[in-house]
Amino acid sequence: MKSVITISREFGSGGHRIGKELAEKLNVPFYDKELLSIAANQSGICEDLFIKHDESYSSSLLYSLVMGNYTPSADGRINSAELPLNHKIFLAQFETIRSLANEPCVIVGRCADYVLKDNPNVINFFVTGNIIDKKKRILERYDIEKNKVEDFIRKTDKRRAGYYNYYTDLKWGEAKNYDLCLNSSKTGIEGAVDIMLRYIELKNA
Repeated sequence: MKSVITISREFGSGGHRIGKELAEKLNVPFYDKELLSIAANQSGICEDLFIKHDESYSSSLLYSLVMGNYTPSADGRINSAELPLNHKIFLAQFETIRSLANEPCVIVGRCADYVLKDNPNVINFFVTGNIIDKKKRILERYDIEKNKVEDFIRKTDKRRAGYYNYYTDLKWGEAKNYDLCLNSSKTGIEGAVDIMLRYIELKNA
């Protein structure tokens, strides 16, 4: 298996669990929040700052990169000395994702599909789910009042969408931006994993 798999997901849709099980079946590394630790170690920036800024936006670094506002060094990287801290944090994740994608793996969230858009081996999935099922999963995972969970889901998805839409020129969750979109409420967790495995097999045939 030579593919790098990215999974974008709505909060509570089971995207993390699906990605983890998929990676186990493919026998490849799995990266979700693990990516933050790696980026922190590689960049020398405190991991707490990566957690604080995780999938949250504050300025359009990718727009600046595309428009050429920052001059790359000889190896193609941006001189991080001239960037503000929040840009350095995003760029560190950007470079970590690219380095991890040198080998087959599964990466969840963090604009990985966009970062790797020029990688011919990338397969991009999006996982959605019905609100009843998403609320049930969140209540099982978090200590939160039942009457507040739907608002928690809405705000988390709004933050993820804002992060993605701000740092890319695509729209988070728009079907045409992914190879395959799955509703985990229809497929179940195992069913979603099986469908992804079949699709990967077809793509690599």
